Amino acid sequence: MTRVLHISDTHFGTEQAPVVQALLDLAPRLAPDLVVLSGDITQRARARQFAAARQFVADLGFPVLAIPGNHDIPLFNIAARMFNPYGGYKRAMGVTLEPVFSSDGLLVVGVNTTRPSRHKNGVVSRAQVERVGARLRQARPGQLRVVVVHQPLRAIVEEDVSNLLIGRQLAIPAWVEAGADLVLGGHIHLPYVVPLGETAGRQAWVVQAGTATSHRVRGGIPNSVNVIEHHAAPTAGDVASCVVERWDFDASLGAFAAVDRKTLLLARAG
Repeated sequence: MTRVLHISDTHFGTEQAPVVQALLDLAPRLAPDLVVLSGDITQRARARQFAAARQFVADLGFPVLAIPGNHDIPLFNIAARMFNPYGGYKRAMGVTLEPVFSSDGLLVVGVNTTRPSRHKNGVVSRAQVERVGARLRQARPGQLRVVVVHQPLRAIVEEDVSNLLIGRQLAIPAWVEAGADLVLGGHIHLPYVVPLGETAGRQAWVVQAGTATSHRVRGGIPNSVNVIEHHAAPTAGDVASCVVERWDFDASLGAFAAVDRKTLLLARAG
């Protein structure tokens, strides 16, 4: 079995210490093969916020694949935003803005959807769409194929339509056809799982995470993370599925607890 811990929008600078500690306590209980951090790691891309994020990642003690969010680019330091927008991020999280992780049971492709010229909205270019598609086609049988972006590809409430990723109309059919199973995202602090689309008999899903540690929760949902588990299908081409659990922070317990569980069909026979 392969297990992924999906966290997002930690917003260091607005983090709550008991929630951070609870998440650090949860990680060894789950022993994930990979922790995915889908952007907005800091609140304002300041050095002390990145330092806290770097320490958090070190304390997790598991492999981490991270991508930047719009909050990880300086907002008020105009010179840094223009000439070195990812300097702080790279010093804290590593120089690769679009990392890839591959193991026997898992392929995860990161996509940098931020743009220094944009304050909030995310963009995926044609070149990025094609790069991700090419990498997905190289997946081995049995791998869960995951794409990570920051801004969402699907919305469940009208107010979030303006937050959808620009370029998604090109990306969605291309990535589903190339073999994507899941697209993980964050940005809007609202967790949900919805179908992404079906192309050539393949079904893919959007998995959105809430804010993992910030006080900036939304929709009456507390801090939350996702846990994804996947058992490879017995043989290549068979119908496969994965399980997505949402774990919420329970203030009365001082710990994260599983509150929702969904089984997702990844491919249809024939």
